[in-house]
This record gives sequence, structure tokens and C-alpha cells, in this order.
Amino acid sequence: MSTEHLQRRTLRLLFTSQVAGSVGVGVGLSVGALLAADMVSIGVSGLAQSAVVLGSALFAVPATRLARSHGRGPSLSAAYLVAAIGAFLTVTGAMTHAAPLLFVGFFLFGGATTASFQARFAAVDLAPKARYGRDLSIVVWAATLGGVAGPNLASVSSTLLSPYGVPTLAAPFVLSTALFVFAGALLFTFLRPDPLRTAQGAGGAPTATRARDAGMRAAFRAVWSDGSARLGVTAVAVSHFVMVGVMSMTPVHIRGAGHPAADTLRIVGIVLSVHVAGMYAFSPVMGWLSDRVGRDRVILGGVALLLTACAVAGTAGHDSTRLAVGLLLLGLGWSASMVAGSTMLSVSTPAELKPSAQGLSDLIMGVAGASAGALSGLVVQGFGYPTLTLAAAVMAIPLAAFAAVKRPAV
Repeated sequence: MSTEHLQRRTLRLLFTSQVAGSVGVGVGLSVGALLAADMVSIGVSGLAQSAVVLGSALFAVPATRLARSHGRGPSLSAAYLVAAIGAFLTVTGAMTHAAPLLFVGFFLFGGATTASFQARFAAVDLAPKARYGRDLSIVVWAATLGGVAGPNLASVSSTLLSPYGVPTLAAPFVLSTALFVFAGALLFTFLRPDPLRTAQGAGGAPTATRARDAGMRAAFRAVWSDGSARLGVTAVAVSHFVMVGVMSMTPVHIRGAGHPAADTLRIVGIVLSVHVAGMYAFSPVMGWLSDRVGRDRVILGGVALLLTACAVAGTAGHDSTRLAVGLLLLGLGWSASMVAGSTMLSVSTPAELKPSAQGLSDLIMGVAGASAGALSGLVVQGFGYPTLTLAAAVMAIPLAAFAAVKRPAV
């Protein structure tokens, strides 16, 4: 099988698994903060998103090690299996009114996000450097189909499962469980030959010494010493911090309008679907621009979109149309920075360090997102949603200065 044919087959499998996995993530995350607010309080509702993002960050480390030693297929499928267990525990916690179990479930649920983010790097294991942005963005774009549909399936799953005693806000996690099992089984069974192991074989089988020298510490030194790699990691982390902080509290802000529960779910579903469309639907455009006009310029455009998003959402009040526009712009800014930053990191890193550098980036991104999720609930409870969007905008400004500094083209 030629490398080109294997790359096309790999992209098809990753695309399919991304659609299934992103439906599972989208349907669960659309109600996670609401479920936590109902069971505990609004003040800790942001910890639902924070627990998911923290889980995603921490699982990036074992997922990276598993990818280096056994390939992308086992790594991605293991992450989805962890997420399936997490979704099941979330339902159990809601049905037994056990808040600690609920948050353990959220934490393990983050494995699906780990798999989704690691899949974008699997898309470029065998890709020519000139097509890194395009191939990476195709897998990111696949999440559009699932991410947009997911939030809107929350009310459907709630209706279908309510006769069986599943709480309204926990029912979406039942669907998540099934979808994560499907995505993991698909990758474990059919992602063969493994793209990463094939790429490693093309460069010579890694020795034990080389494997030890290709860990997270070596990746950190390599990223820190290269300005382009540093910008790639920073762009991904900062945009994720801003996006998670604003997005995670938007459902809680919408509920503050006082709509009935069913209407709240409907409005949240629409707003988050628009947001997810912004995150993923235009990623091929971001990939094309990254390859053609430069990754640093795309990152600058992403920052401009993030700042505009914070201004629109922060002044929207409870106008759901303006909130949807703000969340759309937020998704577009994240997409530009994520695709361009991830591509810049992958192009700038030596081949033997790529998996570890990519895992390091996802770890930093996840910690940034978890911090945003944890802080966002406290900010909204103490100062309100507009203050949260203002604080998020302030955090994005230094990234623009960093991206504007001239560095060698990659």
C-alpha cells in the first residue's frame, strides 16, 4: 500500500471516528454545566467543564506514551474507552445524586476530547509538509457534523429516556457512552497499518535510547528553543483558555433569563451549535490559509476574532441572537488559532519529537482550558457574564503581540 493511499484511508477513518466522537462530546457538554448547577450550585457549575478539560489535559500524557510505543490506533481507542466509562459514571452520579461521582465522570469524559485533539495530529503523520494545514484541518472539520448535531440531540435523548427514570440533564450522557464505544472500536479495529508506526518505520525503527530521548522533557526543550514552536503552543493554549472560559458559562447565562427548562435546553442547543459550527466548519479554510498566507498571520486573525467575540457576547444581555453571533465568532477565532498553531508546531518540531511535542501542546492547552473553566463560574457568580468576557479579551491581547514578532517562515 502506497503512502498516499494509506494517508487517504487514514483520513477517512479519522473523519468517521471524529463525527461519532464529537456527537458524544457535544451532546454531553451542552448540559454538563446545567447538570452541575442543578445538583450543586451555579458557583461550581464551571467545574463541570473544568473537570472535562483537565481530564483531557492529563490523559494527553499517557495517550502520547501509548502512541509512541504502540501507535495511534491503540492510543485513540483507549482514550475513547476512558470517556465511555466517564459518561456512564456521570449518568450514575446523576441518578444516585452523588456529586463526587458526577465530577469523576466529567473528568474521565475528557478522554474523548483527548482523542479528538490527538486525531488532528494523526492526520499529519504521513502527510507532506506542504499539506499539513489541509490534512489537519480536514479532521478538525469532521467534528462540525457531530458537534453541531450533538447539542440539539440533548432534548431528544432526554425525551426518549425519561420513561426509564434517567434524569433529563443526564440522559444525553447515555448517548455519549454508546458513541464513544463505537468510535474506539472503529479505530482499534481498522486503523491498520498504523500511521505513526509507519512514519516511524520510514525514519528507521526507534531504539530504546531514542525512545527515552523523545519524551516530554526533550520535547519541552525543543519547543522552548524554537520561536515558531513556542508560538504554536501559545496560540493553541491561549485561544483555548478564552474559548472555554466564555463558552462554558454561556449556558448558565442563558438560564438566567428565566426560560422554562425545555426552552432553555432548546436555546442552549442552538447557541452552542452555532458556536461549534464556528469552531469546526471553517477549519479547512483556516488550514488553506495557514499553508498559503502564513500561520502567524492566521493566528493574528484568530486573536482579532476572539476579541470581537468577547465584545459581542459581553454586550448581548439575554438576546439569544447576539449571543449566537458572539459564540460563532468565538468559535472562528479558536479555529484560526488552533489550526494555525497546531500546524506551526508540527512543522517546526523534529520528526522524532513530534508525538511528544504534540502531547505537550495538548497538555498545556488542557491545563489552560481547565483553569478557565474553574475560574469562569466564580467570575460569573461574583461579577457577571459581561465581566467574564472582558477578562477573556484581556487574556488574548498578549498573543497578538507574540504573533506579530517576525520569525523565520515555517
